[in-house]
Amino acid sequence: MIELIPIIAIGLFTGFLSGLLGVGGGVVMVPLMSLFLGIEQHLAQGISMLVIIPTSLAAIWQLHKKKLVDYQSAALFAVGAIVGAVLSSNFVQYISGADLKKIFGIFIIYSGTRMILGKKKIKPVEKNA
Repeated sequence: MIELIPIIAIGLFTGFLSGLLGVGGGVVMVPLMSLFLGIEQHLAQGISMLVIIPTSLAAIWQLHKKKLVDYQSAALFAVGAIVGAVLSSNFVQYISGADLKKIFGIFIIYSGTRMILGKKKIKPVEKNA
């Protein structure tokens, strides 16, 4: 049985970063569960997906009160995200845990690098009147 204190500490840390930076369980919780608690990658991802529900609801409530939620855009993103999640959750079981960790790590490094370096700003095309 995994000890209660490390689980709560990882949850607290994940919730803090989620509220502060908008990152969720996948980016924070999965690596922490895998590295510090020895939870297998597939199981860590499943736990993380379930934890996202109450975490998101708590954050949405706080952001809603400040009028920082665009429900129409969120609904449109959700359509694609739901389809993608159903497809990928059926596919992921065929990827080994070791390969999944590598793919996950590459994704995190790529995302972090892009955030640090930013992107080139494109000048808007001016229309001649």
